[in-house]
Amino acid sequence: MKLPNSLRALQHRNFRLFIMGQGTSQIGNWVQLIATSWLVYSLSGSTFILGLSAFSLQIPMLLITPFAGVLLDRLDVRRVLFATNTLAMLQSVVMLALVVSGRIEAWHIVVGNAVLGFGNAFDAPARQALISKLLPNRQELTNAIALNSTVMNGARFIGPMLGGLITAAFGEVWSFATNCVMRLAVISALRASQIAPHVNRQASAGLFRQLMAGIEYAYGFFPSRCALLLLAVSSFCLQSYASLMPWFASERFHGDSRTLGLLYSSAGLGAVCGMLYLASRTNIRGLFKVIGWNAGAAGLMLVAFSFAESFWLALPLLFVSALGMMVTAASTNTVLQSIVPDELRGRVAALYVMSFLGMSPVGSLCSGWLADHIGSPSALALFGTIGLVAALVYAYYFQRIRADILPLYQALEIPPHDE
Repeated sequence: MKLPNSLRALQHRNFRLFIMGQGTSQIGNWVQLIATSWLVYSLSGSTFILGLSAFSLQIPMLLITPFAGVLLDRLDVRRVLFATNTLAMLQSVVMLALVVSGRIEAWHIVVGNAVLGFGNAFDAPARQALISKLLPNRQELTNAIALNSTVMNGARFIGPMLGGLITAAFGEVWSFATNCVMRLAVISALRASQIAPHVNRQASAGLFRQLMAGIEYAYGFFPSRCALLLLAVSSFCLQSYASLMPWFASERFHGDSRTLGLLYSSAGLGAVCGMLYLASRTNIRGLFKVIGWNAGAAGLMLVAFSFAESFWLALPLLFVSALGMMVTAASTNTVLQSIVPDELRGRVAALYVMSFLGMSPVGSLCSGWLADHIGSPSALALFGTIGLVAALVYAYYFQRIRADILPLYQALEIPPHDE
């Protein structure tokens, strides 16, 4: 059966297995994240501790991922993913035991998130680097990256809603137990995939020099530098909403974990819709313009969300903001993975992850601290404004970006498209 053009990468068995396993596992991950977010706020009552919890989960993305990228260009990425997902499952088991025993404290969640974050620092770039190995040719890569992002964000839509329901109806214990079971899906998918044996590459330079080669490639080229810097600022400012959502769910909208789940799911649905748009594209040309427009829209909608008094108005505003943020991130990833040489793929994927996921914890920590001093709505409005200004600066340089990227598109024989 011939699949629609927007689903063309799914005709390959290895990619199908990976997508199904990854999607199931990520739903479980979000179920646990809702439980930990609600639990840490219930235990501490502090927006700063909320921010610290998010910070500990994601700061390894900033500190460790660049070096992980160098190692991924040397290692078998499938074995790396086996290890990271096993670590994540063990973390869930330990957290489950603490909750069941009644000994769970806020600091346990912070430390547990740090352990999970350490694994994620290797897992996230490894997933990006593996995608190209699941496909027979590079022509399918753009669609595969968009579909992978669609599934990841579909989990971001389903997982929080399911997590909110499970936590409200049965308690945090069952949320952690659900994640333990669902984590097995990606491990099974990796075992079932038939991937060409890993070829060991002799390192021609030291770890630091190899890291610098990746940085010079990604940041030495003006268009990729602008896209990565805009992504870093957007991630710092516009993803900080996630750590403050328990405050909005509880204080602004007077709800419970189900309210929190709906807020996260609204953002997840927006991200899914954005990824479906990207999956329908057949060409990477035009994505640099898409990046700027969506980053600006995301910042503007986050400012509007921070002032929304109605829960039902807040949901669509968060939907559009998350759509813009995820289209910005996925478009940047698609362009980078489409133009990068294979020998630098792991390092460039790591720099993308660092800019996207690595800046989020710093933003979460800063927004949590700021919210304690000026209030959550004002902190979120300030961060949204900074994100909007960054998008305007990017727009100012767009003509130079366009002039620099077109010769590379022509060299790679990427067919014309309206830029």
